Amino acid sequence: MSTTAPHIGRKISRIRELRNMKQEALAIELGVSQQTISHIEQSETLEEEKLEKVAKALGVTREAIENFSEELAINYFNNFNDNSFSNSQGTFHPNNCNFNPLDKLMEAVEENKKLYERLLEAEKAKVVYLEKLLGKHN
Repeated sequence: MSTTAPHIGRKISRIRELRNMKQEALAIELGVSQQTISHIEQSETLEEEKLEKVAKALGVTREAIENFSEELAINYFNNFNDNSFSNSQGTFHPNNCNFNPLDKLMEAVEENKKLYERLLEAEKAKVVYLEKLLGKHN
């Protein structure tokens, strides 16, 4: 069964971009080629199982991808900034943020570190493979 959300591929692409993730990084996370990610991002529909995997790799829920709207995302960030401080009557209005942004930043740093380590291991494996090939042909 495939999802019926309008052009799911564009939504995946935009969320990936907002997460500051390249197609190559998402491909590695999913264990597929970059071309496969490109194909997914051009698809209007996607099987539920694949969508779940993509959502997990992007760090969001399947529903978040299906319901993603550029307009809602912009409104969210605008409201987040608009509500964080009000100069009317010089009062501070805490934003409705129910998480510590520094914790989220540290989580992102850790995720990037893990991704970097996986990329590095993949490159090391390629080097070993190529060295074996060269050794056999020399």
